[in-house]
Amino acid sequence: MSEKNTADRPQPEPRSAYRAFRTIGTRWGDNDVYGHVNNVIYYSWFDTVVNAHLIEQGALDIHAGDTVGLVVETRCNYFAPLAFPQAVEAGLRVARIGGSSVRYDIGLFAAGEEHTAARGHFIHVYVDKASRRPVALPVRLRQVLEALS
Repeated sequence: MSEKNTADRPQPEPRSAYRAFRTIGTRWGDNDVYGHVNNVIYYSWFDTVVNAHLIEQGALDIHAGDTVGLVVETRCNYFAPLAFPQAVEAGLRVARIGGSSVRYDIGLFAAGEEHTAARGHFIHVYVDKASRRPVALPVRLRQVLEALS
């Protein structure tokens, strides 16, 4: 492998790269036959950390709100295994805020570890709940996103 390819490969990040954290408990059923958390669970954690933060900050009303975020892109890079019964600490930051879209970066840490076991992102496009057409980010949502930037 050339040096350029090695330099371009995603690397673990430190906790200091993230603005907000949430602890997530692993479950017995999260492990796969290889003895570690299955890759599909990581995407569930991404969704959990982003949406829970937005709901708690009053920026997302999943029951009565007129605006919803649809995932249009996602990615995850894995650096170290996580497994039940570990606790996972999910870090969150916002990498980009557009007119109707947001890129969230998420880092997953084994409890107490300094560097990510996995990190990834997803992009939400915010749309009108009824029409599914893109809308400008609501004021409160934009405020919460800016605090994560």
